[in-house]
Amino acid sequence: MANRYKVTLTKLEREQLTELTRSGKSPAAKFIHARALLLCDAGKYGEGWKVADAAAALGISSRTIEHLKQRWVEEGLEAALARTPHSTPSPVNFYAEFAARLTALACSAAPAGRQRWTVRLLAEKLVELKIANRVSTMTVQRSLKKTNCSLT
Repeated sequence: MANRYKVTLTKLEREQLTELTRSGKSPAAKFIHARALLLCDAGKYGEGWKVADAAAALGISSRTIEHLKQRWVEEGLEAALARTPHSTPSPVNFYAEFAARLTALACSAAPAGRQRWTVRLLAEKLVELKIANRVSTMTVQRSLKKTNCSLT
């Protein structure tokens, strides 16, 4: 991959990053990102390592370094060192109301043409009744296991 973003640190930025890597008081990801920026510095104070060599030395992927360099060029030093928030939302936590409604549904009569509820049928019914937007069969299984509910 061609170098799209060139890191050229000022003397002050190099001193900040060097202090960050030597203090021993920073989170591991921040430390590694600081080291990567120092290694990739192609300015008059830096060595200008190749991305692949820096990645191998730090034990991270080349793509991680490319993303880091892009953040540094577009957003600045602080944004490059900070952790980026995840683009996907965190998983939905199901609370007591969900478990109660699931248990009530599992204890009710099985659907027409079935002898008993299955975990898959329960998951589909929970979505159909709009108790949850989406629910996996494993979530249903774990919730029933916690309440010692048996489908047999």
